[in-house]
Amino acid sequence: MKKLENHFEHFLFASRWLMAPIYLGLVLAMLVLLIKFGKEIYGIFADIATASSATVITGVLSLVDVALIMNLLIIITFSGYENFVSKMEDLHDHEDRPDWMGHIGFSDLKIKLIGSIVAISGIELLKAFMSVDLHTDRHLSWMVGIHITFLFSGLFYALMDRLSSGKH
Repeated sequence: MKKLENHFEHFLFASRWLMAPIYLGLVLAMLVLLIKFGKEIYGIFADIATASSATVITGVLSLVDVALIMNLLIIITFSGYENFVSKMEDLHDHEDRPDWMGHIGFSDLKIKLIGSIVAISGIELLKAFMSVDLHTDRHLSWMVGIHITFLFSGLFYALMDRLSSGKH
């Protein structure tokens, strides 16, 4: 019976590799975002002579939005892979290895995720306010409400995380 239990536990432990294609998919999503970034930057430069400053600012905010999302995907991919699949042992001495890599736990990852969501929501809200004439009051109200919900969710999660870490 112990042998069966050991095999089952090894099987469960090996199942963590089912997450590896998910992280590969996130890398492919970054490629899609890179193409989107290129399209956005091309659009900014193509219309630079005739674009209003609001249009340029909105375009730049879109670039920042893509950069934040890609940074978030890198953090999720690296820390998720290292926390849940396998340590990147060969890369521990690599000169370009980020300092945070290998030190972000699941709780830290959730804090970074909610922080990024709040930042992305804020950028989307700012972009909407830059073209306020194109949106209804109802649409803008929903955007503000959703942003405030994300903001308070992040604050409450950070507070709960801080309180729970104080107990250990």
